[in-house]
Amino acid sequence: MQNDGRSRVIIMGAAGRDFHNFNVVFRNDPVTRVVAFTATQIPDIDGRTYPPALSGPLYPNGILIVEESELVALIKKERIDWVYFSYSDISHADVMHKASTVLAAGASFGFLGPNRTAIPSRRPVISVCAVRTGVGKSSATRHIARFFLGRGRRVSVIRHPMPYGDLEAQRVQRFGDMDDLERFEATIEEREEYEPLLQMGMAVFAGVDYLPILHRAEEEADLVIWDGGNNDLPFVRSDLHIVLVDPLRPGDETSYHPGESNLRMADVVVINKVDSATPEQLAQVQASIASVARKDVPVILADSVLSVAEPTQISGKRVLVVGDGPTLTHGGMSYGAGTIAARNLDAAEIVSGRQFAVGSIADAYSNYPHMESEVPALGYSPEQVADLEATLNAADADLILYATPMNLARLVNVDKPMIAVEYELQDRGGELTEILTDFDFHRLTGG
Repeated sequence: MQNDGRSRVIIMGAAGRDFHNFNVVFRNDPVTRVVAFTATQIPDIDGRTYPPALSGPLYPNGILIVEESELVALIKKERIDWVYFSYSDISHADVMHKASTVLAAGASFGFLGPNRTAIPSRRPVISVCAVRTGVGKSSATRHIARFFLGRGRRVSVIRHPMPYGDLEAQRVQRFGDMDDLERFEATIEEREEYEPLLQMGMAVFAGVDYLPILHRAEEEADLVIWDGGNNDLPFVRSDLHIVLVDPLRPGDETSYHPGESNLRMADVVVINKVDSATPEQLAQVQASIASVARKDVPVILADSVLSVAEPTQISGKRVLVVGDGPTLTHGGMSYGAGTIAARNLDAAEIVSGRQFAVGSIADAYSNYPHMESEVPALGYSPEQVADLEATLNAADADLILYATPMNLARLVNVDKPMIAVEYELQDRGGELTEILTDFDFHRLTGG
């Protein structure tokens, strides 16, 4: 291999932050050569190429995307100088195990911070982020968007990337109505985030290349809301950084990357799901927040209020619960809103989906043994959607209770009644409304 003098780099990722870091830091950097991306967390994103149309003139053949398990061999074969860690929702201990592996293979290990990766906007920006996936960012985004829509503001939502299909075709995406979900062949994971916002009359922007995505969103907005994914940092420079904390997972707020960074950066901290937490759990996260967050940061208590379209149908029934996929898998939750609703509505039994799971759904139970009875709503590909449908049909249950923000019944054909659980964030003391009112006055009105 001929050394051309450039620093040789691998970016460790999961089809999101990794591509963004490349686009804004390395794509046009003449002294760095990105040899490969590695991929994990999401099925079937390795074995592809980051296309030349996205990688730019320095990479006429694109950039390989390989499985993370190949990292050490790749470091040695390609004489890699630096490995940059570029994905989220992973414990500090696991990050350092990966760092130790990289160092032992001979390369340096690093991170790229917000000063290099957050894009400035021409519009005011509110970012909604978290310390773990599954805390309730989406319901917080909806709550904030409703406030500004009610004041007559034009709101664009930019969503953290989920580019699991044709990367070139997904470079810049604008979702303006429900038909766009079909046109862009949106996955279940994308539909969960986009459907509620589209129903509120807002456009959602996403894709792969966030500088043109931001410019497109700015054209239609007085305000941009960054709706984060997992517990990642925002891709856009924020004027108000709101961070959600989960009392049902106390301790995670300071033990997962980059969630702890989000908490330390926060302008506002929202403890969500207080109505489901014990006093001891709440006290633990409050103490943890006080130990690392800025001393002047408001800490707001909020409930995740559940509603069921047909609550009388649950009592006395044997219920199979479907929950948000990432929350149940790498998010580490053994149950979610659907199980809470089933218990509150006196279901006779919460049927375990584990014994009925097929294909990729069975693989998920094997890979994430902490999951109890809920079926993860995984649908990154048509094959996974088919596995999910087969699992639901095989289950010995009276009905399906699904706690995903999308209309799951549109995508799967199931031989049982399907009932949705919805959940919305409710600020207990009204303090978040006061903060948003102040932001509207000073940043949007010009007061």
